[in-house]
Amino acid sequence: MNAISRLIRPRSVAIIGASADLGKTAGRPLAYLRKHGFDGAIYPVNPRVTHIGDVPCYPDIDSLPAVPDVAIILLGAGRAHQAVRELAQKGTAAAIVLASGYSEAGAEGKERQQQLRQAAGAMRILGPNTIGLVNLTDGIPLSASGALEMDQFPVGDVGVVSQSGGILGALLSRAAARGIGMSKLISTSNEVDLEMADFIDYLVDDTSTKVIALYIESIRNPQKFRAAALRARLAGKPIVAFKIGRSEAGAQAAISHTGALAGQDTMYDALFRQTGVIRAQRFSDLLDMPSALSTGRILRGRRVAILTSTGGAGTLVSDSLGVAGFETPAPGARTAAALLALQGDMPAALDRNPVDVTLAGLQPDLLRGAIATLSASDDYDALVMIVGSSSLGNPQLMANAICDCLPETDKPIVAFVSPHAPNVARLLNQRQIPAFMEPECCAVALDAMWQTQAEPALQAPCIVQSTPLADLPAGTLNEAQARDLFSRFGIAGAGQTIVSNPIQAQAAALQYGSAVVLKILSSQIMHKSDVGGVCVGVAPEHVAERITRMQTEVYAKTGVRPEQFLVQQMVTSGIELILGFHRDALGSAILLGMGGVTAELLKDTTMRLLPQQGGLSLADAYDMMHDLRTWPLLDGYRGRIKADQQALAQAIVNFSNMVASVGDRLIEAEINPLFVLPDGQGVKAADGIAILAG
Repeated sequence: MNAISRLIRPRSVAIIGASADLGKTAGRPLAYLRKHGFDGAIYPVNPRVTHIGDVPCYPDIDSLPAVPDVAIILLGAGRAHQAVRELAQKGTAAAIVLASGYSEAGAEGKERQQQLRQAAGAMRILGPNTIGLVNLTDGIPLSASGALEMDQFPVGDVGVVSQSGGILGALLSRAAARGIGMSKLISTSNEVDLEMADFIDYLVDDTSTKVIALYIESIRNPQKFRAAALRARLAGKPIVAFKIGRSEAGAQAAISHTGALAGQDTMYDALFRQTGVIRAQRFSDLLDMPSALSTGRILRGRRVAILTSTGGAGTLVSDSLGVAGFETPAPGARTAAALLALQGDMPAALDRNPVDVTLAGLQPDLLRGAIATLSASDDYDALVMIVGSSSLGNPQLMANAICDCLPETDKPIVAFVSPHAPNVARLLNQRQIPAFMEPECCAVALDAMWQTQAEPALQAPCIVQSTPLADLPAGTLNEAQARDLFSRFGIAGAGQTIVSNPIQAQAAALQYGSAVVLKILSSQIMHKSDVGGVCVGVAPEHVAERITRMQTEVYAKTGVRPEQFLVQQMVTSGIELILGFHRDALGSAILLGMGGVTAELLKDTTMRLLPQQGGLSLADAYDMMHDLRTWPLLDGYRGRIKADQQALAQAIVNFSNMVASVGDRLIEAEINPLFVLPDGQGVKAADGIAILAG
């Protein structure tokens, strides 16, 4: 057994700082191990007592009769590292450090955390600032959480890894109340050593776990997380993640539109999407989604039948499914005929959806027949059962009817419990029928099952050659320099001429022979439109006068007097997109969205993280294009000419290759707008930003 396996399934546990008062926090780990039937050796360490109950107690670590697999350290931050060092020297596999006062407590805490890590040597550490872990499968609680006061664990096949200790207790108590079983609960907290990805890897191989649920504050090692998440996906174990910290004020301070659009939470969306992780939008989803996914049932489409014994509740579910993009069509002729044949003399409405048996009452044979017919029908991909108030008197009736039909289909069957009846929902969940108390949760659960059918974007490395950029200055490039950088990587720009005075500008405009775009050329002013530094559609004869006025206006607003200008060929057709680059702790990402001056207003964007080496593939680029809500504009919306999708895809790939090639020297880069011309005419970069490190 490796150290993590010994941590989760120890044969012996030392409790350093155990209290003889089992009601205190330091007394709980021993009490819980005994209460829940741990049959291994327990070694409490407390110099003031010889026994805690009937368990012998030891004065110090050196006095332990054997080397423990795991130690729970209940000492404060000032002494915990001493115990860690002694345990490591003794050969203990892993230690769980509950104390707080480490990296979460400022500079001094960070020093203490580093001291703890150094003291551990080769021994693995869970924590610090953790509540520990609970192996429900084997009845091994290594925790001081008060949630373990329960008499019996809700054992099942959902494994939970949380960066918050308190969340474990919240999930465990909620799961127990709802009849949802769990396999392992692990609090990683400060992650001085063992981190979330380590336990994802463990749970992938754990035969007792079918679904992995994550409560994430931040991912400290994105590449390790990505590898573990993809491994889980390939093993057929869905991951559901609830990521806190979705609001971000910091993005507003970004220089480029991309920086404002590509906040950290958007980066997490991209990471989850590319690794097949299903994102929970609400905390309650962290139970609802796994409870449905753990059934292992397959959702092959988005057509849902609703079987109800209460009309209003059926409408609630139908409405929430519609909002979530599911269809609730009426049964086809063959299905309707089969349902009506079940009706006999009973006044049930069986030829519509929701299929309503309200007036017929809860007749077991009718229920079984309707469930079997709907789940076998080619008209539907899933079934939602409405459990009405009549189930309060006999909750087994509905549960039995559904369970009798489950072996005959692999389609998802979920239940909405309409009255406030937690006991009914718990009974259904215990019998492997995902049951929810809110109609919207049915749609959430089914959508999670639908997402497991989509393959994550597995990226093969695409090695790109480094391009020398020694001739480009450090710092913010002006637009002409940025456009030159993009063109080196195969992204062409609109024709343009750099000028220094109105006479030169007039001459350049006459050469283009039509209306032009005038811009200031400055590395000091990024958003030129905001200060009057851009003028579109200027006739050649008016260029000199407009340049003079522009210079005055920009100086009045910024205090910067432009010395150079661009006279740019005006692009009169095409769709304006934004193509940008953003980097943060999660990695480097490419952003694509609707562009122009309204980019931040529309916020129709999508992102892809780059692989560890190289840029995006053409398949990635096409997927990004299809992600946009405004994709139809690129695809001939309402009879307009299709945009040059092939050229756009290649531009995305080229831009990503630029990012990969320039590497850490590239701080920000963006083309906005990137004009996508009609099919066969290519793309044109009309404006751009690039910032290079020295």
